[in-house]
Parts: sequence; structure tokens; C-alpha cells
Amino acid sequence: MYSTPDFRKGLKIELNGEPFIIADFLHVKPGKGGAFVRTTLKSLISGNVIDRTFRSGEKVDKPDLEEKQMQFLYESDGEYHFMDSETYEQLFLVEGQLGDARNYLQENVTVTLLFHNGKPIGVDVPIFVELTVTATEPGVRGDTASGATKPATLETGMTVQVPLFVNEGDALKIDTRTGKYLERVR
Repeated sequence: MYSTPDFRKGLKIELNGEPFIIADFLHVKPGKGGAFVRTTLKSLISGNVIDRTFRSGEKVDKPDLEEKQMQFLYESDGEYHFMDSETYEQLFLVEGQLGDARNYLQENVTVTLLFHNGKPIGVDVPIFVELTVTATEPGVRGDTASGATKPATLETGMTVQVPLFVNEGDALKIDTRTGKYLERVR
């Protein structure tokens, strides 16, 4: 069990049988009355954000979470298939369980799956991924001084804004936290 002095950003706790991660917290010691902790919690299952106040010293449960390294195999009819590299056990998640991670999944890439009470609830992709541009308009020569951008469709179907010098077939480094273009990979 965790107590309120243990609270910090990124700590995973369980409330009413659902795992949450602490997105933000603030210890408050009013002049009158007991201290308390205001928290902003994000559900690891649904992604919903709630605000919750805990009395000082209140205890919360530790969630039964497990992380496994798994290889993404393929997508078929909205089902994303993964394989455990050690046991060769396969499982699939539906599109809703992946969230934004589906925009960065390439075949045979290793990702971290998060399990709660033995059920898969989410996917963590690497912070940076390299994806190939499949479609974009040609850049106009001489229009580079303005720092203009254009849309580019990547191999996963995701669209990002890129500089005018990026062409079809280029490999790009993408930040999965923001979904933005970082650089062209040579």
C-alpha cells in the first residue's frame, strides 16, 4: 500500500479496482485543519482524467501491473496481433485499447505491453520511431526561407507536418510523445 507522503508524478495507484497514474499532485497544509493532498489522476484503462483529494496519511492500494516485451506482428480487421518473444504466446488488442500507439506500430517492432490483473490494457511504444513517407506533395523550390511545412502521410497512415524538402520515400524520425516530425534520417 502507498500512503500520501509516497505520492509523486508517475506513481501508479489503484482506486476502486482500476489502475491510475498520478499526473499531478500538491500537498496542502492549511492554517486551520488537517493537511491534504490534491491529485490529478489518469486512468490507465480508459484514459479518463479525474481530480481527487486525499487526507494526509490516507492509504491507497498498489495495482497488480506487469510489463512484458512483445513483438508487434500485424494488423487485421482492427485487431493488432502481438507475440511474446520468450514463450511465443500470441494475443491481440483492438484499436480502442491502443490509443495513439497504433500510429507508430510497424511490423516486427518490439513494444511494451502493460497488463492489469493478467489482462492487457495498453501499449508503450519507443519514444522515437523511424517511419517512411508514402505520400506528400513536392516542395516548391525557393520557398524555404519562410519555414513552411506541408502534410506527409507515413507508412502507418498517420499524417504529420514536415518541411518542404521532405520527399516520398524519405525516412523520418518521429517523437511518439508529441506526434511531431524531428528530423530526416539518412
